[in-house]
Amino acid sequence: MKTAIRIMLAAFVFMVAPAFVHTASADESSLQIVESFNKNGSVQNPNDPTTKRKQEIMFIMGIPLLIMLITTAVLGIAMGVFGKKVFVAHMVVASLSLCLAVAHAIVGLVWFFPF
Repeated sequence: MKTAIRIMLAAFVFMVAPAFVHTASADESSLQIVESFNKNGSVQNPNDPTTKRKQEIMFIMGIPLLIMLITTAVLGIAMGVFGKKVFVAHMVVASLSLCLAVAHAIVGLVWFFPF
C-alpha cells in the first residue's frame, strides 16, 4: 500500500513539475513581447504606401469625383431649367458620385485622420 502511494505521489510530482517550469518561462516571454512593443512604438508595414503615394491616390480618386459632381449638376440644371428628359442619367451619375465620395472620405479618414 505504501509503495502504491509513493508511486502515485512520484507520478503526480512528475506530471505537475513541468507545468510550474513552463509557467515561469511563459511569463518571461510574455513580458519580453510586451516590452518589445513598447520600445518599437508602431510597426511599419512594408507594403504600406508612403504619404506622397497616398496623396496621389486621393488626387486620382478626386478627379473622377469632381467630374461626376459637375456632370450631376449639369444634368440637374438641364432637367430643371430646360426641361430635358435626363432624370435616369442624372440619378445614375448622382449615385456613382455618392459612392465615390463615400469611398474618398473613408480612405481620407483612415489614412490622414491623425494628421
